[in-house]
Amino acid sequence: MSLLLQRLSRDFMREIGEKSRSVYELLLPPVDMFEDGSDLVIMLDMPGFDKDKIKTRLSGENTLVVTAKRDPTEHDGPTYWEQRPLSIRKRIPLPVKVQYEEGNEEGEGEEEGKGGYSAPSAKYENGVLTVRLPVKGVGKIKVQ
Repeated sequence: MSLLLQRLSRDFMREIGEKSRSVYELLLPPVDMFEDGSDLVIMLDMPGFDKDKIKTRLSGENTLVVTAKRDPTEHDGPTYWEQRPLSIRKRIPLPVKVQYEEGNEEGEGEEEGKGGYSAPSAKYENGVLTVRLPVKGVGKIKVQ
């Protein structure tokens, strides 16, 4: 009887783990958003993802879309709990209009875009994705 209860308990825990992963994939990652000078900064906690499997894009309706995938971790023994998301698809409505050039691929361009604004950028470091987007209508004025 004890072996049956252990097996049922393990199966129950695995099922809860799968359900909780679905919830986490829906809710995560947590997002911080703030203005820093003339940039809107969006920070997302995304530990465990490979930088090459993270994609960002701006949609026409002033929304940042972040998607990422990772492969499940293989173990030699039984797995009791798995909650970390395998994929993320986060649509983040932006509170301000952002400036960007149509057709400019991520990572291309110069530090300063046309009109003196900074170019959009994204950096993934220590499990945190930081996206910097120049706020439309706000720019730096160089003092000479």
